[in-house]
Amino acid sequence: MRKPGAALPFLPMLLVASLSLAAQEKNVTSAKETGERLPGLSIQIMDATADPCVDFFQYACGNFSKYHPIPEDRSGFAVGTMVWQYTQGELRRILETAFAGGATRTRDEQQIGAYYGSCMDVNIIERKGMGPLVNKLHRIDAVTDAEELADLLGHYQLMGVNAFFNLGEQQDFIDPNKQIAFLDQAGLGLPEADYYSRAGEPAESIRARYVQHIENSLRLAGEPDRQAAIDARVVMELETAIAKLSMDSASRRDPANAYHMMKIPELASLSPFLPWTRLLNGAGIGRVTELNVRNPEFFKGLNTLLSSNSIERIRPYLRWHLLHSIPGSVMPKNFDDEQFSFYGKTLRGRQRQASRWERCVDATEEGLPEVLGKIYVARNFAPSNKQAALKMVHEIEGAMEREIDSLNWMSPATRVRAKEKLHAVAVKIGYPDHWRDYSNLKIASDDAYGNFERAIEFENRRQLGKIGQPLDRDEWEESPDSVDAFYSNAMNDMTFPAGSLQQPLYDSASPDAQNYGHIGSVMGHELIHGFDDVGRQFDGKGKLTDWWTPEDAERFQEKTSCEEQQYSSFTVVDGIKVNGKLTLGENTADSGGLRLAYVAFLADAAKKRIELNRNEDPYTNLQQFFLAYAQNWCGSARPQQQRVQGETDEHSPRQFRVNGVMQNMPDFGNAFHCKVGQSMMPKNRCRVW
Repeated sequence: MRKPGAALPFLPMLLVASLSLAAQEKNVTSAKETGERLPGLSIQIMDATADPCVDFFQYACGNFSKYHPIPEDRSGFAVGTMVWQYTQGELRRILETAFAGGATRTRDEQQIGAYYGSCMDVNIIERKGMGPLVNKLHRIDAVTDAEELADLLGHYQLMGVNAFFNLGEQQDFIDPNKQIAFLDQAGLGLPEADYYSRAGEPAESIRARYVQHIENSLRLAGEPDRQAAIDARVVMELETAIAKLSMDSASRRDPANAYHMMKIPELASLSPFLPWTRLLNGAGIGRVTELNVRNPEFFKGLNTLLSSNSIERIRPYLRWHLLHSIPGSVMPKNFDDEQFSFYGKTLRGRQRQASRWERCVDATEEGLPEVLGKIYVARNFAPSNKQAALKMVHEIEGAMEREIDSLNWMSPATRVRAKEKLHAVAVKIGYPDHWRDYSNLKIASDDAYGNFERAIEFENRRQLGKIGQPLDRDEWEESPDSVDAFYSNAMNDMTFPAGSLQQPLYDSASPDAQNYGHIGSVMGHELIHGFDDVGRQFDGKGKLTDWWTPEDAERFQEKTSCEEQQYSSFTVVDGIKVNGKLTLGENTADSGGLRLAYVAFLADAAKKRIELNRNEDPYTNLQQFFLAYAQNWCGSARPQQQRVQGETDEHSPRQFRVNGVMQNMPDFGNAFHCKVGQSMMPKNRCRVW
């Protein structure tokens, strides 16, 4: 569960290792098939016929898909997928050993072994069929009024069923040491609200297929054919109405739009149909007296929607969202196949399911993240990597301080506050200092659905239980084996899990130029999030406050407007443009992060007397730096996936995370001897940080 105020993850598509020509003799395709790492910054996946000054992504990654075509079970395939597959293989070995048993197994190994084993036992899952849902469906049928509906919706929040809305815990934006409850818009089965109103193909086809998917799912849950068809249309009508009430994704990026503290009587006055105190009791947090209603207009409209529809019309919607919340891996094959058919195939273009073991590794990691993560760290994370990562983070922070000093558009007053925030940034590397206790979570070796349900309730009760409690700034919200990195505005901290700090992302045997281009750019990216269009609204303690002079804020917005317009001109697929407003924070972090890594690399090279322009088999150190960054993003995606990303994702597609950044960095053009006016060396460029 991503906390509000936390930047979306960097989602690194990672690649590190040697540029050695000798390494290219290996069969790089084996990485996809066996989970091995791609051997080096591969010349084989580069397109030497492309001009790096015209299309650097094509130059660095143009032959990637030739050697690594998208597998049938993927909507895309990239360097990051290969790194993830390697980690998945490590986790699989851990889980299969734990599942095999033995007298020497620890309690942790017993838990993860039972969880994984229950998921892998498709015979038991098939034998139980839809049985685990019978009582839950009967409870929906028993709802007759608003009070019983409130009881059910409160319980649903513990079960991860976000029907109509989402209830959770967050840090207070004004007092970041305070943990509060929030209510947020939710209740849609399509990726986001615009899917319900977008005109033309394929939007209309997707909606039609979605209604059919709802109908099929309700039928599998026991509804007669005719009733399932009627109910599917009712669900679509309700969700379409909910979508019209929902705030768009770009507007939701502004934290001021998502912070509206209300006492419970105020909420009851705004949205009186539901008895909110009773609902909060159902979620186990009846003690709450106030909460953040992130979108008051949504809940005002929801009140009208609920009061104008009968309970009979609401029940199909509740049944559907119960079904929608359950992963197919814990349900019988016909249910699993139907879920994949829409969400995997129709929406994202996958041709077949991922292998059972991959999905069960994912399920175990989701249910027991720090149990599995603790064992993974013990076996795969060298202490030297943590030390090296911390050293580089400090170098990146030093580069940021020098950049703040050099900015000609920032006044001395704002510069002081920016440095205060920079010096307050906390860093989490590898794994948490204190591991979470899961001893009270019951895991059974023959109960895949029950394990899923108990695990999600355990986590949601843990999250909701933090409301009103002292803040634990050492807590991790990510699994230590994640191949990712994160920045949180509310915590003002950066997290680099162990999964992201091993080969090939960081390799002590690789040239410094590559390590700075790879992991250094990731570190810079996360740090810049504290100073992007959203992060700049929080101070060093994580408080939502304006620490900018009006003049500096205006100049900052002028610079971000340049980036917004630049990326909005890029076409994703079928005429869909990048949403420059939605992706602004990530684009700023990409460009600023690479610049910080570059400045840190130059400083390190000067100390070590590295000759930046000397050829190093066959590229100069500066060229290696930029190639390393670019090959973070090598990969391709199916058209369906490109469409979903272009319409919903805060991250730009991979080719623009390379070319857009290079257009804004003249140091790249100089390194590759580009001429002003070429695509990668425009006369006018954007720069925020």
